[in-house]
Amino acid sequence: MSKVSRRALLRGLLAAPLVGGCTSGTAHPLALAAGEPGGFYVEFGELLAAALGAAGLPATVENTGGSVENIEQLRDGAAALGLALTDIALAARSGEEPFGAPVPLQAIGRVYENYMQLMVRAEDPAAGTADLAGRPVSLGAVGSGAAVFGDRLLAAAGIAADVTRRPLRDAVSALEAGTTDALLWSGGVPTPALAELAARRPVRLLPLAEHLPQLRSRHGDVYGPVTVPADAYGPAAPVPTVGVANLLVCTPALPPETAGAVARTLVAAAPDLVPESALGTQYLDQRSLIGTGEIPLHPGAAAAYRELHG
Repeated sequence: MSKVSRRALLRGLLAAPLVGGCTSGTAHPLALAAGEPGGFYVEFGELLAAALGAAGLPATVENTGGSVENIEQLRDGAAALGLALTDIALAARSGEEPFGAPVPLQAIGRVYENYMQLMVRAEDPAAGTADLAGRPVSLGAVGSGAAVFGDRLLAAAGIAADVTRRPLRDAVSALEAGTTDALLWSGGVPTPALAELAARRPVRLLPLAEHLPQLRSRHGDVYGPVTVPADAYGPAAPVPTVGVANLLVCTPALPPETAGAVARTLVAAAPDLVPESALGTQYLDQRSLIGTGEIPLHPGAAAAYRELHG
């Protein structure tokens, strides 16, 4: 795709109607399955819902356990839109665990990069994942993408740990209290709840990039190298870790005009959809929005991007 400026995109948006028949009087707001309070999913979801509402397409943000639960809500018709890690979306489309049958997911766009963050107390002697063998570790909430990745991470590292499945804020409390030695989180940088913890007591992240060869050989190139910026959670050097793209997904049941309206909003409101505290790489421009890999774009979203690109 040839390069296109944001100004040109915005001119296209202003010249085209957002969506036919969608106004502030819509009887049933779109339900957006987001994530846990204190995480990046909810922050992004709230910003997107506000942008959609301003564009005449009311939306509500639903707190969930994360990617797995979001896809289950889409499958069951409880949500119209959801946020999901690409690895979890691929598992859903193929019917792999933790899904019992294929889910016909489609994407509205690739919205930002998730950073796998394995956090310990600063004074902990652990230098890497292997040092957590046999120790209490929280590997994400039930229904989260982090929980799936956590199991894959331990398998790639060849270790077993005393695993619990805690929601983020419970995991933060357990790490602070010393009842767990590490917590795994998947999200933007810095994640608000982790930043709040770092403001109360010293913590640090363990590097995970060393496990990329094993993860990619088992699960494909959906995982890639990323670096948590220096000082994201207090004084520290950059930390090499594992990244996976996050998608805004739906099912074919979403009307094309609605999918197109959401896609247009992602482009038009891009500067307003990145939380002010975010330090990590963001993808909210048209060239990256369409980079959804093996998860196909919803036809309505694809048509909107083609129209905007000209």
